[in-house]
Amino acid sequence: MKVEIVLFPMTYLAIIEHYGAPELKHESVKKLIKWRQENQLLDDKYRNYGIHYTNPKTTPPEKHHVDFGISVDEPITKNIYGVINKTIPQLRCAKARDIGSRYHNQAIIYLLEKWLPNSGENLGDFPPIFHYVNVGPTVKSEQMITDVYLPLLDK
Repeated sequence: MKVEIVLFPMTYLAIIEHYGAPELKHESVKKLIKWRQENQLLDDKYRNYGIHYTNPKTTPPEKHHVDFGISVDEPITKNIYGVINKTIPQLRCAKARDIGSRYHNQAIIYLLEKWLPNSGENLGDFPPIFHYVNVGPTVKSEQMITDVYLPLLDK
């Protein structure tokens, strides 16, 4: 797997926070989609992200936390969906691309278990960032592209 060190830019996000079982994440994402549609933020310039605070395979479902969001140009206003403002700071990251089902992301496993221990790098203090490059009901699971950014300590 190809890994590159990149500088992730500071990014403003409109976020829906998901707490709970991974199987219920679609309920959270539906709220973000509805908010996005109502605000006409459908252009490809609004990138799709997940900020993964916990590992769903090792975290009890009731403690699982992931934020799903889109990049925005300016702060959003209070709304009925619970979509809020958050920011990803500028971060030095290891980046790897995963192609295939988002339920079996191999890039994050590779970065954490193979690449990081042999890289001479140290894990930063921000959670892994998943950029969902292609999304939507017509994207087949084997065609899904996810760029995974693993934050590193600055050198």
